[in-house]
Amino acid sequence: MTPAEVAYERYEGREAARQLDCFLPAYEEVYAEPPYCEGPSDVAAFIEHYLVHAQRSGMRLIIARDGDETAGFAYGYLLPSSSGWWSNVREPLPRDFTREDGTRTWVILELAVRKPWRRRGIATGLHATLLEGLSVERVTLTTRPEPEAAAAQRAYAAWGYRKVGVSHPWEDAPFYDAMVLDLAG
Repeated sequence: MTPAEVAYERYEGREAARQLDCFLPAYEEVYAEPPYCEGPSDVAAFIEHYLVHAQRSGMRLIIARDGDETAGFAYGYLLPSSSGWWSNVREPLPRDFTREDGTRTWVILELAVRKPWRRRGIATGLHATLLEGLSVERVTLTTRPEPEAAAAQRAYAAWGYRKVGVSHPWEDAPFYDAMVLDLAG
């Protein structure tokens, strides 16, 4: 299988909310693996959060399909002006950097590829399709640090992301690397 055989389907806004059942089994499979080791309560929390995220401005979901199989998925949305995204970064960032206006920054919440389709360019295709046509200054995401997420870290570096800090999004959460890809200029 080559990446060209994979079809990338794009869903926006409310249509993205209706696609949860199409990629949820892939989510469960990917996030059951280390270092995540998610179980049923984590999946239930993901479903709840996804349904909220699907209502956000700029919501976009990409599903990578190989025939009838979901090979991977990715989604995100615009950070609203009231976003607390940057307050989770442990070392304070400059005020101008953390200023959001609802159109400046697009956040990737999930980007996952099932094991049989890894190392074949699917993540790159998901990422490119996800960002296609966005009119934002930058994209942000968080990822587990190395060595836990070495492959993800290599991919993000290859795509031009840079680490801007360490994020701790909720009390019991692990620490994540907060990353940014500048698109303006």
